[in-house]
Amino acid sequence: MFKRLMNCCSACWSPIFGSGHKETSVGVNSEFKKDGLLWFHDIGKHGYGEYSMAVIQANQVLEDQSQIESGPFGTFVGVYDGHGGPDVARYICDNLFRHFQANLIEHEGIVTPEIIKRAILETENGFTDVVSKMWSTRPNIATVGSCCLVGVVYHQTLFVANLGDSRVVLGRKVGNTGGIIAMQLSKEHNANLDNIRRELRDLHPHDPQIVALKHGVWRVKGIIQVSRSIGDVYMKHARYNKEPIAAKFRLQEPIVMPILSASPSILSHSLQPNDSFLIFASDGLWEHLTNEEAVDIVHNSPRAGIAKRLVKAALHEAAKKREMRYSDLCKIDKRVRRHFHDDISVIVLFLNHDLISRGPVYGANVSLRSALEHY
Repeated sequence: MFKRLMNCCSACWSPIFGSGHKETSVGVNSEFKKDGLLWFHDIGKHGYGEYSMAVIQANQVLEDQSQIESGPFGTFVGVYDGHGGPDVARYICDNLFRHFQANLIEHEGIVTPEIIKRAILETENGFTDVVSKMWSTRPNIATVGSCCLVGVVYHQTLFVANLGDSRVVLGRKVGNTGGIIAMQLSKEHNANLDNIRRELRDLHPHDPQIVALKHGVWRVKGIIQVSRSIGDVYMKHARYNKEPIAAKFRLQEPIVMPILSASPSILSHSLQPNDSFLIFASDGLWEHLTNEEAVDIVHNSPRAGIAKRLVKAALHEAAKKREMRYSDLCKIDKRVRRHFHDDISVIVLFLNHDLISRGPVYGANVSLRSALEHY
């Protein structure tokens, strides 16, 4: 029965929004809005409540991608923070949810950590095939990668899978006091964290240079900050770590085992009645806001436009760090803007526990992805 239901509704869930001009989510009738390099969707409904979504571009080409999908499987959220170019983040946005759907059908619609992990690994393998096919014409695609944060709300459980340093933070109400606490639910994989450096050294005991401090930042092999990603195949397969890729990516010593991993950290969280909302965001937001600051902003602000408000709060902090006015920062064009902040993607998911108790079939169907870039 689940397979018939998925096939019947699949046309509604395919991510048909890609140009950044008009909303295509099911059951919501409003237009997406743009303000310079900022793209935002103020408020919409998903199967378990409401959501708000925003992205700000800093790079010459937007390297972040994000999506929200909602249907009989629950609510799926993805944030894909690309590096070295937009190719991998776009590939994930085009393919990961499709793999997730296919695995769900095989398992009669029961979401499990293994299904999510399998979808991520199938996406990794698919992009590696792309690199293989393009190696002779576009070899530098081997040096493009992306972090990958996935959240799935299924009945009364939240599943979180993460590769890289994007982050999901839960806002939980404190009794009847009106207070709120912030709980980070994702594990990050950034070489600037002590535990990640220890993990890398344990995995590569014969490589004393597996992590190196470069310009005050810890990096894997002195090149990349994250230890897990999709793509970056030059750090995973020896046959792609050679000419004609750029010299700065080529390692002197041979790759005897993958240096980076595409195996996600996965957490299952049983949702409680006082779990109020979830903030999914790329590292660009967390560079400027703490978990507590972000949760307080959401808790003390109207829901409509809250993702945009978080982005603007991060930009105010970025401007303050450079001792400049926010209004002047907003005048700086893309690419140059990257010297002040990164691309930032934010999805805030509000949780309606009455809908959660009833199940996703009764909620709104949504299929929405962020813009490819702003022109």
